[in-house]
Amino acid sequence: MGEEALMMGLPERQGLYDPRNEHDSCGVGFVANIKGEKSHDIIRRGLQILVNLDHRGAVGADPHRRHRGGRD
Repeated sequence: MGEEALMMGLPERQGLYDPRNEHDSCGVGFVANIKGEKSHDIIRRGLQILVNLDHRGAVGADPHRRHRGGRD
């Protein structure tokens, strides 16, 4: 997988990252502090993920519930 990952422009497998999983996360965003520390940066990055997903069209099919997080 090493040469293939480099040819695709992906970094080598390290820690929790494995380039073989790159195909599994289309339309998914996840941000966390590995030490469990709270921060405004985590919130900012999470909001940016939502913007990016909306831009890519990776949103729910129900337009009435889309912007309220599924809550009525």
